[in-house]
Amino acid sequence: MDLTSYVENLRQELAGVAELGGEESRALAERLAGPLESALRLALLDALAAAAAEITRDLAPGSVELRLRGREPSFVVTPPPTGPDFAGEPDVAAPAVPPPADAEEGATSRISFRLSEHLKGRVEEAAARDGLSVNAWLVRAASAAVAASGTARQPQRRAPRGGERFTGWAR
Repeated sequence: MDLTSYVENLRQELAGVAELGGEESRALAERLAGPLESALRLALLDALAAAAAEITRDLAPGSVELRLRGREPSFVVTPPPTGPDFAGEPDVAAPAVPPPADAEEGATSRISFRLSEHLKGRVEEAAARDGLSVNAWLVRAASAAVAASGTARQPQRRAPRGGERFTGWAR
């Protein structure tokens, strides 16, 4: 995605507005245009990253990531997993996980999360296999788990027996 056209459009708008103020305003706008370009690019990248995070929240367990190559951003979309390993039925797409009804739009929070070294390594491997950051992978896994627990009846706890069979998906 090329941000140059957006930056150039803003530069032209600034020059047009400065013309209304006379020669002194036009000269000031020209001096400000250079430093504003970097600030505008950064603001656009922040907006794109926020949009990717919001789409990821709505797309979970899929994800959208914003990546930079040089100065240009690009999006990487990882669709929700499909197939017999995920849904338990052949070629059935996973349902989209809606955001919680009480969540504010765009609100995020930070938590501390402690894992054993072994599990942390396995999470990092799984995230790398899926082409995701560890954070995006954990958000996807947590969203899928919350969605599954909200739609399925919770089994009663009982003592484990030998030879029990478990079904589901894992990566």
